[in-house]
Amino acid sequence: MASPVKVLIRQGARDFGTACRSAAHVMKTRGPSQIQFWFIALAIGIGAGTAALLFRLGIEAIQSTLYGTDDIAYLHSFAAGLSWYQILLIPVCGGLVVGILLDRFTDDGRVRSVADVIEGAALREGRVEVRRGLASAAASLITLSTGGSSGREGPVVHLAAVLSTGICRSIRASGVTGRDLLGCAVAAAVSASFNAPIAGALFALEVVLRHFALHAFAPIVIASVAGTVINRLAFGDVTEFVLPVQNALAFYVELPAFLLLGLTCGVVAVVLMKGIFWAEDFATYFQKTTGLPRFLRPAVAGLLLGIMAIWWPHIIGVGYETTSAALTGELLVHEAIVFAILKIVAVAITMGGRMGGGVFSPSLMVGALTGLAFGIIATAIFPNVSGEGTLYALAGMGAVAAAVLGAPISTTLIVFELTGDWQTGLAVMVAVSMSTALASRLVDRSFFLTQLERRNVHLAAGPQAYLLATFKVSTVMRDMEARGAAPEDPCWNLIREGVYIDGNATLEQAMPMFEQGGHAYIPVVTLGGEDSPPQLWGALFQVDALRAMNTALAATAAEEHS
Repeated sequence: MASPVKVLIRQGARDFGTACRSAAHVMKTRGPSQIQFWFIALAIGIGAGTAALLFRLGIEAIQSTLYGTDDIAYLHSFAAGLSWYQILLIPVCGGLVVGILLDRFTDDGRVRSVADVIEGAALREGRVEVRRGLASAAASLITLSTGGSSGREGPVVHLAAVLSTGICRSIRASGVTGRDLLGCAVAAAVSASFNAPIAGALFALEVVLRHFALHAFAPIVIASVAGTVINRLAFGDVTEFVLPVQNALAFYVELPAFLLLGLTCGVVAVVLMKGIFWAEDFATYFQKTTGLPRFLRPAVAGLLLGIMAIWWPHIIGVGYETTSAALTGELLVHEAIVFAILKIVAVAITMGGRMGGGVFSPSLMVGALTGLAFGIIATAIFPNVSGEGTLYALAGMGAVAAAVLGAPISTTLIVFELTGDWQTGLAVMVAVSMSTALASRLVDRSFFLTQLERRNVHLAAGPQAYLLATFKVSTVMRDMEARGAAPEDPCWNLIREGVYIDGNATLEQAMPMFEQGGHAYIPVVTLGGEDSPPQLWGALFQVDALRAMNTALAATAAEEHS
């Protein structure tokens, strides 16, 4: 006969198992409670931070193998001593592998990144494409390891979003919960990439979720801290860039120079963004007119990058060595200007060739070079009222990156946390504010939102613009048997006049028809073939469409202010 203690232990184990199964069932059917959600946020933070760490270590391992260097922090200095054919062939082979990978696992040959995460947060209840996302992460890993001139942060953000999507599907998370978990994953990925917990949390709120709701703040901070811990366990509590001296403003009269630097950096940021979009359009046109197979497009881009790298190896990879040289004032003014121009061209080739990677690290490099060139010139003209020239490099780095990302708050904090220099806040903030104010008027607020606008995804104007696209006409219309349905004969009269809409269309397409025609309702049809007449399905009433829109706006406002 078993002792009472053993019976009690067995009963306790059975009760614990039953409770766990019950909790899992409740979480799947009703969503997680607040405490459960925080534990999930912690788990996502650890997972996303680990993914970011493995992505970074993977790039370093492959780069070390291909280029034969022991320290990838000085990759371009080492690559300068390699044979020209090695420098040329590595990005070509990398581009070929990327092209085959994307051709096999994506329907459009396009790498997914931060813009798709923003779209997922706004339109897909915090979900992104998993299969294509994993293929994109692999493509970006290969690109960054084989000489592609882009950044690692964009791919890491999307990879983290893939992780959160899997968890959202497993627990059947609602739209609000899905977006919050997505924010947790993004915050952890950014924090793990930069060792910047404050900036990681604010980046998720400012760029991805695009609101600062209090209910999302605590779990996002938990995930961000978890991602930072993962980074520090691997690399220690060190900043990404080390500045030689503490920068300081010589006099407050120097602040107008940073206003001018901000405007200059805004123009440079727009040139960088427009250059990428022009390269994308030109590459697409070239591909169509020449009949170039889709999988060879990244290889052609790799060839162009390889040719450039033979003479200017500074363009290889994320460019942190050159960025560090700019922040420490080790470059001459003509070197800073030439390297900035070359980096813009190289990034445009990489992104236009659909090789993969992000734009954040390149924007840091271009900004630091722009700021250094500006600072050398400014301090030479006004030596008696000027501080360190490297201070301009630091401010320029933040100004260009903030304009590209459309994220002045989180980018300012990322610059501080990357360098550990908190004494120059006024200069950086002034430059960042001017650059973002200018650039946001010349593009659709940011690089990512402009990417989405080019795909006819209208998020830049806010919820009142994009929420209409989330409603299909078929979900809002009244069918012909419904109470208060539209009369059938008038509906057919409108159809004969050409006033009708397909049931698979969205309210974004329907609302202009109400405004132009002044109709109370529009017939909804199912379009057949060329010889088949449309079949009447029901009618979309303007009052129903407005009611749906009002409900969605109210729900969005409630989420943003909760």
